[in-house]
Amino acid sequence: MKTNIEERLAALREAMKRRGVDAYIIPSSDPHLSEYTPDRWKSREWISGFTGSAGTVVVTAVKAGLWTDSRYFLQAAEQLKGSGIDLYKLTLRETPSIPDFLLHELLEEGGTVGLDGESYPVTDFRNLTGKLAKKGIRLLPSIDLIDQIWSGRPAIPATKIFELPVEITGLSVRDKLDAINDRLHKAGADCLALCALDEIAWTFNIRGNDVSYNPVAVSYAFVSENETVLFIKPEKLTAETADHLKQEGVILADYNKVMPYLARLPEKAVVFIDPARTNVALFNALPDGCEVIEGITPVNHLKSIKNQAETDGFRRALVKDGIALTRFHLWLEKQLAEGANGLTEMSISEKLSALRAEQPLYISDSFHTICGYGPHGAIVHYSATPETDAEIRPEGVLLMDSGGQYLDGTTDITRTIALGEPAEQMKKDFTRVLKGTIGIAKCKFPAGIRGCLIDAFARKALWDAGIQYLHGTCHGIGHCLNVHEGPQSIRMEENPVILEPGMVMSDEPGMYREGQYGIRTENMVLVIEDSETEYGTFLTFETLTLCYIDTRLVIPSMLSVRELAWLNKYHQLVYDTLSPHLTEEEKAWLKEKTKEL
Repeated sequence: MKTNIEERLAALREAMKRRGVDAYIIPSSDPHLSEYTPDRWKSREWISGFTGSAGTVVVTAVKAGLWTDSRYFLQAAEQLKGSGIDLYKLTLRETPSIPDFLLHELLEEGGTVGLDGESYPVTDFRNLTGKLAKKGIRLLPSIDLIDQIWSGRPAIPATKIFELPVEITGLSVRDKLDAINDRLHKAGADCLALCALDEIAWTFNIRGNDVSYNPVAVSYAFVSENETVLFIKPEKLTAETADHLKQEGVILADYNKVMPYLARLPEKAVVFIDPARTNVALFNALPDGCEVIEGITPVNHLKSIKNQAETDGFRRALVKDGIALTRFHLWLEKQLAEGANGLTEMSISEKLSALRAEQPLYISDSFHTICGYGPHGAIVHYSATPETDAEIRPEGVLLMDSGGQYLDGTTDITRTIALGEPAEQMKKDFTRVLKGTIGIAKCKFPAGIRGCLIDAFARKALWDAGIQYLHGTCHGIGHCLNVHEGPQSIRMEENPVILEPGMVMSDEPGMYREGQYGIRTENMVLVIEDSETEYGTFLTFETLTLCYIDTRLVIPSMLSVRELAWLNKYHQLVYDTLSPHLTEEEKAWLKEKTKEL
């Protein structure tokens, strides 16, 4: 493998030399800047041998480096051995940024840096351009050197797409196009170019399996009042789907025609784009005379606010998820009681996926399960590999963050459970995290505020103990779409998007003791109206997730009367909702797990 990497680097450097490129940047993304990337665009993995989900490779005539975050330090160090690629650990003080590295390595004034603009976001390109311009270094965003040297590169996915019926989506394609155009006009734009796959899937009520975990299809789109075009490989469409989209007023065009189409827009066109979710090549295809309005697209805003059909679908999906999780935890408890022979992080993750797959309308998992036993639970985005796959024993704690894609909804849940008698410190830590989960669940707040203003409700009990977690508290969740969805969030960092009724989000405070264990309790919540007072409208959250919380890890005296009442009421809801779908054995087991404290 390392020999192949050396050969690939040599071929890349030869291609760079032919094009007069002094350095070449290879990101992890695809033309749609997706969280998960189809095989065709796994260029960074192909050139480096590093298989983590995040990282950027930079190659010069004499050096090569991979920049990645702390999730992958150990994995990257192992996979890069003997490759000729150095590891640069992001967030460490001594690690140079990619621009600083390039400024240092390109000694000659006016050097040239190349990259494939189809897989690079406009915002990042602008930032990089500004920093490199200090030394007269220019960026060439239209060079796909990997395509020139990758023999046998996978093709663009051509699998068939499918439509979601209006009974599930709640709105027809025409309804959505009317709403999008209305918002475009209010923003002062007359058309919209879409690059992000989840935005396109939502707009046209289509789904696919081109990307792992996210049920989307590789495509571009253009929306205006006069003409709406879906750019997609023709072989991905059934005759029925094509006919139905045409009936909704959609013009169908080949995936590769999007750039020439945009280049022919009238110079007076006012085009709306999101520079963070649009690749450089698509942006550069717009005529010079076009006016561009930038921001979060109307689609992203509309998609984040679920209608009644979508929220009903989420509730159905979470019942199914709760049934699968109940059966999983009962199964795991039995296995541990019998000695847990052969159980590992990977094998129990596969068991949970299999139980979800038994549920109606299941498509796939919604992300790669984070199953962290003991010290692995302290690694926030841990992903078990054959080399790290820990044996599960009847002691310590297990953190499992998992989810499912169903036709009627997407799920995301984390539970931390005791596999043996928990230590007092574990119970204190768990209870503090639970107080944070309840803090968000019971939070009441005025309409019109941003998520950062209520983030402290999740953190106060941890802060009081001098504990902090560095990830966000809540992210948006798509409806049979991406499990990580914007634009809303609840986190310490500023996000100008206000929270609105209909938004479905995670609620996931956590704490992590390095080398010991991690604790996270995550439910899905729905923003709903709470009350109307003389001071205006107030909102709150409805908890949607249906799965018991391990009370063996709870210290009841640390909970307020209000918090304890919430926990008992939640457990009653879990039992009442799930028990009609369970066997007598499963009911008895869940009754015990949800008994009142």
